[in-house]
Amino acid sequence: MARVFQINKGVSRPIVFKGLKAQYIAYLAVGLVLLLITFAVLYILGLSLFVVLPVILGLGTLLFYGVFALSRRFGQYGLMKYFAKRSLPKAIIFRSRRVFTSLKVKT
Repeated sequence: MARVFQINKGVSRPIVFKGLKAQYIAYLAVGLVLLLITFAVLYILGLSLFVVLPVILGLGTLLFYGVFALSRRFGQYGLMKYFAKRSLPKAIIFRSRRVFTSLKVKT
């Protein structure tokens, strides 16, 4: 009898959902949870629904637009690379040779 094996295609590929890649799905999920909490807090504070709803819908629109724009611009790992590149110094300045002379190993 022949055995039937499943083939897992795309095992090492990033997760993609509706055009969002990798970590941007999590960013959108966290943003939506924060919007839900904001809605609840504003509603409990007694603000009118006619004030709360447009604010939350506007912030939600900005959230979706921003996350999709980041996903398109940077891709899977591009945002991390962008922040890593920004944290590098422009130049390294040494005022003394002591830094280099102390590296010499004495045997």
